[in-house]
Amino acid sequence: MAKVTFDTDRCKGCGLCVSACPKGILELAKDVINKKGHNPARMTDQEKCIACAFCATMCPDCVITVER
Repeated sequence: MAKVTFDTDRCKGCGLCVSACPKGILELAKDVINKKGHNPARMTDQEKCIACAFCATMCPDCVITVER
């Protein structure tokens, strides 16, 4: 199973990873605000992740790590 981690304190909430996910399992956390004042991205269903790493590739700040 894939493991996806986010450095939420560095995320600027741009949403590029959310739009890049082919499974639609990423979202911007509307109930969380990070140190920069943004809503960071998060995984909604880790079990459905296929470890394609499209999210990590699209992230301009390299806050996403995908482990297979």
